[in-house]
Order: sequence, then structure tokens, then C-alpha cells
Amino acid sequence: MGANTSSKPPIFDENEEVTFDHFEILRAIGKGSFGKVCIVQKNDTKKMYAMKYMNKQKCVERNEVRNVFKELQIMQGLEHPFLVNLWYSFQDEEDMFMVVDLLLGGDLRYHLQQNVRFQEGTVKLFICELALALDYLQSRHIIHRDMKPDNILLDEHGHVHITDFNIATILTKGMQVTTIAGTKPYMAPEMFNSTKPTGYSFAVDWWSLGITAYELLRGRRPYHIRSNTSTNEIAHVFKTATVMYPAAWSKEMVSLLKKLLEPNPEERFAQLKDIQDFPYLADINWDAVLQKRIMPGFIPTKGRLNCDPTFELEEMILESKPLHKKKKRLAKKEKDTNKSYSSQGCRLQKHLESLQRDFIVFNRERMRRHHNEIQENITLAQTKDPEEEDSQNNNL
Repeated sequence: MGANTSSKPPIFDENEEVTFDHFEILRAIGKGSFGKVCIVQKNDTKKMYAMKYMNKQKCVERNEVRNVFKELQIMQGLEHPFLVNLWYSFQDEEDMFMVVDLLLGGDLRYHLQQNVRFQEGTVKLFICELALALDYLQSRHIIHRDMKPDNILLDEHGHVHITDFNIATILTKGMQVTTIAGTKPYMAPEMFNSTKPTGYSFAVDWWSLGITAYELLRGRRPYHIRSNTSTNEIAHVFKTATVMYPAAWSKEMVSLLKKLLEPNPEERFAQLKDIQDFPYLADINWDAVLQKRIMPGFIPTKGRLNCDPTFELEEMILESKPLHKKKKRLAKKEKDTNKSYSSQGCRLQKHLESLQRDFIVFNRERMRRHHNEIQENITLAQTKDPEEEDSQNNNL
């Protein structure tokens, strides 16, 4: 059987650029301000992915192009067990695409909305896995800035993965970050004081981790802050509010949350070592956590999509340009070459053409093949026959 399988020619040449045509669209599973997400299957390998796609015209109109490029630049340099990793990026006339890991366990927001109350042991493991991911991002000088249940996805075994680097930023040496960015209920106090010269740093992500962990345990956040709450009101809340910790929670978990929700970033737990040295986590085998050998206490329902089913209905019924009809639509558009544009349309068209030139094309599989070839060449060079090498040197 193996011989028959290997004798079949590949559907696509391995050096061919991956495009939209190389995937089969299966169904829509999500949407956000950035665009939409669907499940796809790669035609040659039959491997399933999540495909995030953004309409180029809308990106230009909303002035979001810079964020899209920044997210791509950040994601193409990352690979970690507790991140949603990028595999491919490409574009066509209408959309920009990012193909990433498919995680069928749903995001933590979905499970909270299903009235799931996560047990302390489960949240303890989540904190450990997310701490490893934040430590990895920190080693790459990246502040995520939008850690929240909506941006934490579960795989089928219940392990967490951080997604959405849309507003992430890279902290370069000597640079101060002062921009107010994120989702207000999860943003650290120092982000609302960013007019001060000190700015903020990686500690803001660890504050968001604390807010998220509290919410997973209790079903609501520790502070009464909404997205429409003014910055002045938020500053007042942080000065006056007292965080309540239910008596049923262990003293050790409460102590850990207090360290993550420390208003002063200088005293807050804000690096992996802080977490690892904490007595509550002294029993953790961190290598086992990284290798996903510790099973979470909550496992998402198998055999079903853990997401809102209305995403698929909206795509099928309400979407004026559904993804599954893209090929026919673009073929028809190509025939209409004499379409006239208004002056505004001409300017927009120039922006779109600029996007066409500048968009980052990324192929992780090709990068790995290239890396393996380099490693093989290095190995060959190291094991070369000394007599042959001497002969070459003499010829020189």
C-alpha cells in the first residue's frame, strides 16, 4: 500500500506558491473587526486549517492595513505549542488570507457563555500554559496587548492557545510604549496612565492573564469595567474598588491572582520565573506542561464545533460576497475590463494595487524544507572525507 501511495504524483509542485485555489472551504466559524474565519482543507495533504481572511477594500477604508501587515510580520516569526501558529499567507484581488492552526475546542469566551465554570485545577494549568506562551513572546520582545477569553482557543484536548496579534507590538530597546490599545476590561492600570514618561511594558499581559483567570473561575471579572467606560472612570475604579475573592477558592490561588492583579507593575508577577518560584506551583513539571503531557480538567465536546452556529448562517444568507463563490465571482470580474471608476474609486484602486505589491507571502512548510536542506548541507560538510578536502585545498 505504501508503494502505491508514494507512486502517485503530487497534486501540487512543492515549489508552487500556495493560493486560495489550493484549499477547499468547509464552513464559517467566526468573525471580528479584522474579518472572518473559516475552516479549510488543503487539497494535496488533506490537512485542516483555520483561514482568516480580510477584505482589502475594507482594510483600506478603515485604515487597518498597517495593523494587518504588523500582525503578519509578527506571526511569521513565531512558533510555540501554546500559540495559534501561522502556516501560509497570500492574497487575491479581493482579500488577504492567513492560514493558521485549526483548534476545534472553541474560545474561552464561548465556553463562559455556555455557563461553564472552570475548576481551580483547570485554571491553574491554563495559567501555567499561558505563562509559557507569554514568556516566549517576551523573549521575542512582543507585547500581545489583547489577552482575554475571546483570544484564547482550546484544542481538542483542552490545551490553551493564544491568537489574534492584531494590536500586538514589538518593544525595541530604548523605546517606550504609551499607546492606549486593548480591550478596556482587561487592560492594566498603567495603560491608562500612559501619558507619563514611564509608559508600560510586558507586565500588562500578565495583568490580563490575572483578569482572565479570575473570570474563568467566577464567571465575571473582578472590576466593573466595560468597553464604553471612560478612561477617567476606569482610573477611579482602580483607586477605589476592592476585589472580592470567594471563600471557596483556595488561599494559594487567591495569593497567585493577587500577585497577577497587583496595580503596581513593578511589584506584579510579570515573568515566568515569578510564577515558577511561587509555592502554589511548586509541584508543576514545567517540561511536561510544555510538551502537553498534563491533561486539562476540562475537555471540549468532541464531534461538534464549539462555536456560534450563526456564523455559518450569516455567511450563507447575509454575506453579499460569500467566500465559497469567490472563484466564479473573480472569473466574471475579469471579463469586465472596461469598468469606470470615480476619482475616489481610482484612489482606492491605487491603495489596493499597493497592497497587492506589499502583502507578505509566507509558507512555513517551505521555510522548514529550506532549513532542513541547510542543516543537511552543514552535516555533509562536517562529515566530508579529510583526504578529499585536502585534495580540494591543494587544487586551490
